Amino acid sequence: MTLEIHEEPIADLKDHAKVPIAYTVSARMRVEGCDVADGGRLVEEPVDPPYEKDYDAEAGGGPDAWPVRFDVSRWGLLVARLDGRRVGGAVVAWNTEGVSLLEGRDDLALLWDLRVDPALRRRGIGAALFDRAVLWAQGRGCVQLDVETQDVNVPACRFYASRGCALRRIDPDAYPELPHETMLLWSLAP
Repeated sequence: MTLEIHEEPIADLKDHAKVPIAYTVSARMRVEGCDVADGGRLVEEPVDPPYEKDYDAEAGGGPDAWPVRFDVSRWGLLVARLDGRRVGGAVVAWNTEGVSLLEGRDDLALLWDLRVDPALRRRGIGAALFDRAVLWAQGRGCVQLDVETQDVNVPACRFYASRGCALRRIDPDAYPELPHETMLLWSLAP
């Protein structure tokens, strides 16, 4: 089987949404300490009972909503195809007013979304997409790639750490509509 990753027009977000992003929450990262700078660290703990989390199902969360909320004209859509079939994708935000995590910088990119077909996860597709996102950001002069995830997405936390990202910020108040979740911001200086 041949894996190919290439950039497609951002207008193809509807096709990107066809790859599910949902996962089962069976553990969470409990934050010990109050801040990364103060020596805070993450400790994995089980969640009982496990439950399903689907970012696309949240209000304003799916790919169809992004162009309504933001100017996505400078965003990148990277697509993974296995023998021609779409099996994953990554969306990178860059130089976009109104995206607070970009901090108004044009040398910072944000990995907005990374998804892989559930049947094909943990086979290197996500790593290949991540690596291509890094190259995409570097091609625009970025010196930093940030990734936001939540304490309930333990597989993502493990994945970003394995790709060399460092935990830069912990924000337990980032999601007023989801008060039981804590934002974790990871950062890579390519």
